[in-house]
Amino acid sequence: MESPTPSSSRASSDAVRALLFAGQGSQRRGMGAEVFDAFPEHCALADDILGYSIRDLCLQNDGDRLRRTRYAQPALFTVHALTHLAQRAERPEPDVVAGHSLGEFNALVVAGVLDFATGLRLVAERARLMGEADGGAMAAVIGLGVSDVAEVLAASGRDDVEIANDNSPTQVVISGTPDGVSTITGLLTSGDATIRCVPLPVSAAFHSRDMAPAAERFAALLAEVTLGPPRLPVIANVTARPYPTGEPVAALLGRQMRSRVRWGESMTHLLESGVDEIWEIGRGRTLTGFWREAVAAQGKRAGTRPEPILPKPVAPRGQPAGRPGTELGSARFRQVYRTRHAYVAGSMYQGIASTDMVIRLAEAGLFGFFGTGGLSLAEVRTALDDIERRLPIGAAYGMNLLHDMTDGALERATVELYLRRGVRFVEAAAFTRVTAPLVLFRAKGAHRDGAGRPIAAHQVLAKVSRPEVARQFLAPPAPELLTRLLAEGALTEEEAAVAAELPVASDLCVESDSGGHTDGGVALALLPTMLRLRESISPRGGEPVRVGAAGGIGTPEAVAACVLLGADFVLTGSINQCSPQAGTSDLVKDLLAGLDVQDVTYAPAGDLFEIGSRVQVVRRGTMFAARANQLHELYRRHPGLEHIDRKTLATLERTCFRKPLTEVWEHVVRHYRDTGRPELIRDAERDPKRKMALVFKWYFAESTRLARDGVKENAANVQIHCGPAMGAFNHLVEGTALESWRRRDVDAIADLLMTGAAEVLATAGAR
Repeated sequence: MESPTPSSSRASSDAVRALLFAGQGSQRRGMGAEVFDAFPEHCALADDILGYSIRDLCLQNDGDRLRRTRYAQPALFTVHALTHLAQRAERPEPDVVAGHSLGEFNALVVAGVLDFATGLRLVAERARLMGEADGGAMAAVIGLGVSDVAEVLAASGRDDVEIANDNSPTQVVISGTPDGVSTITGLLTSGDATIRCVPLPVSAAFHSRDMAPAAERFAALLAEVTLGPPRLPVIANVTARPYPTGEPVAALLGRQMRSRVRWGESMTHLLESGVDEIWEIGRGRTLTGFWREAVAAQGKRAGTRPEPILPKPVAPRGQPAGRPGTELGSARFRQVYRTRHAYVAGSMYQGIASTDMVIRLAEAGLFGFFGTGGLSLAEVRTALDDIERRLPIGAAYGMNLLHDMTDGALERATVELYLRRGVRFVEAAAFTRVTAPLVLFRAKGAHRDGAGRPIAAHQVLAKVSRPEVARQFLAPPAPELLTRLLAEGALTEEEAAVAAELPVASDLCVESDSGGHTDGGVALALLPTMLRLRESISPRGGEPVRVGAAGGIGTPEAVAACVLLGADFVLTGSINQCSPQAGTSDLVKDLLAGLDVQDVTYAPAGDLFEIGSRVQVVRRGTMFAARANQLHELYRRHPGLEHIDRKTLATLERTCFRKPLTEVWEHVVRHYRDTGRPELIRDAERDPKRKMALVFKWYFAESTRLARDGVKENAANVQIHCGPAMGAFNHLVEGTALESWRRRDVDAIADLLMTGAAEVLATAGAR
């Protein structure tokens, strides 16, 4: 069969579906946990074939074995095969199957060419042969297509590098000698800041001529194996066409290891053959992203399988469903942040905006910031390790940088960590002034392009709610800050000179009434004001600052309103913590999913307790807001704990602290000593009011821990940062699949809001 066609048992009007299997690179510790128990016989068979426990390998990953090809490929093949078996009852039979490199073996199992045991034996031998190869290198080229890369390769005169993967119109993988790959990546990126080359963590040149000896040995093994004819069309990596009927499968499969993976052509073939719906098996949605790029290149609407089915926005009628919404906002924002929507999931402190959230968004072609607020530097480092290990090739992510007026050293250390680890996107939050560490991040790596224009290597998205703060971010850094960093040797003269021509922020996010820290601003007043401010402060060079909107965004209509006001992008917060990926407890998510718009209120902020800064929090189902306000009122009225009457103190110990205040103070002392700040304790022991503040602030830290851990017996004291957008979103999804927070994946939330906003605007324009 040369082209996939609908099966005879399906009505001709039904969609033509393709099933895609991801390849190596999507492995992670913990994969397969949801399917191993359902297929004990398959697991036992895998253990017999491999000689080790597949469950232990995937769930424990002792010695980080999943990083090694020899173990990664059998593990992925097994997990993907069991995942497909688990999904068969819920999904229709595909019309065509394909797999990226290793994934092609899973596709052949689905098509009946191989059984599970034979497939695993072949994959294990393939992995051993590929794992023994050494001396090569690979790199992903982001921002160019296969013809552009081929042109550079031809012009270079080098014959030790070739194209290994043609993945999409904007991603190609090259393979060859380390020196050759390094040279070609230098040629590809010279003079064009939009092109990136990412070295891949491999020690061999896969899918290149260097794999020919291993491929010959594998082909000899295939000749001894009985392979059945495909009962479904299977797209071969080598030809980007279905395996021909009547010809041996082994002939093509034996060439795969040393041949180019023609994935982009495969997707084009599927489109031209009538496929209009795909689903992907594998950690992440990398192949789904490649499919969407192929669809866009063909000028057709992406037919990715919608799961779950999303509700319609309230207002529009009579418009075609499913408009992608990718035309909204700034096209340049989408390009810089490598996201298909002008949409960002903002950071939420204590890792509530988790690594899982960042990765899920990246896998769906979207962008999110990890929430570092309240985490130690070691915890931030661990989060970076997790993100870098799991991030899809070519995807982007960001890290939060939360200003702390009491700990400038931590801010500087965090920036230095980001620079060492190659973080390029930072969300600057709670800044009342531009600081030296923030300028260091923005200025480091700044240079001029071939035309002499200033180019920033790092993007700063600054969240602001006051015009006087926005002015600082819209302007270049203060000269004294650049001079100080130059004197320290933190910046070169070129970096300082270029930074002096660039605004501190690449993006300004206007934060209206929102969950967490808020000035209670109104978007209708703030956003137009900031846009006019941007026009009045024009940078001398480089790109203009993009201005976006945050706060109160929980419906498509809210997104549409921001776009009409002139927002280049939108940023969401509260609604994302009621998702499976949020790093908070089920207790919190259950509370959030039941909120209405009026179920939030204001309370003192724990980090800025002394000055009376406020955060917006949940009031339904918790006493935190009332008790936090009581603590701040006591702090405001009394010079120290000893001046508060005994009855009130006893009530606090029973309700808020649930332990004696002397024990609370012991916790406080231990915390500041353990975190290297004993001077704060010494100061507090000399200042009764300062000591009272530290004791009261313990309650805020404890209430956050209770929420994170889901301590039901103390649910009255949980602190949950949230704005009214949560209630609005709950109304939007009432009666739909997303009514349950367990179905509210962060990418589904983003698509619902942006697609719905496009429909709202289209309907409004047609009236």
